[in-house]
Amino acid sequence: MAQFTETLPKKTLTLNVTLNSRGVPAGELRPWGSFTVLEEGRGYKIKRIEVKPGHRLSLQMHHHRSEHWIVVSGTAKVVCGENEVLLSNNQSTYVPQCTVHRLENPGVIPLVLIEVQNGEYLGEDDIIRYQDDYARSDK
Repeated sequence: MAQFTETLPKKTLTLNVTLNSRGVPAGELRPWGSFTVLEEGRGYKIKRIEVKPGHRLSLQMHHHRSEHWIVVSGTAKVVCGENEVLLSNNQSTYVPQCTVHRLENPGVIPLVLIEVQNGEYLGEDDIIRYQDDYARSDK
């Protein structure tokens, strides 16, 4: 059998990434855990979100984006509009734009999920907080 070898020019890519103790890119810390933006482009943003056991994000709403949440590990308690559901690894949910929602970790291990945001504007200031355990409420 013939062997084929191709030599390609090497290109160097330098990434300035800070890793946490588990080798995951470090992101922004929050009282409930942390998030890391993995990728973003026009009209979308992908985040890795980690919620500490027993903690939850604010009851909130976004005017300019919808969100898809996919659980990687742990258990997620999700409030979306009038519905409440428990999700485990490899389960997902959709949060429509302008819908009141909340994410909580009722478990004993960290909740890790991937969030895919879609919308015209994806800034962190597009959060209307209705209730917050950390005194960040807007209403």
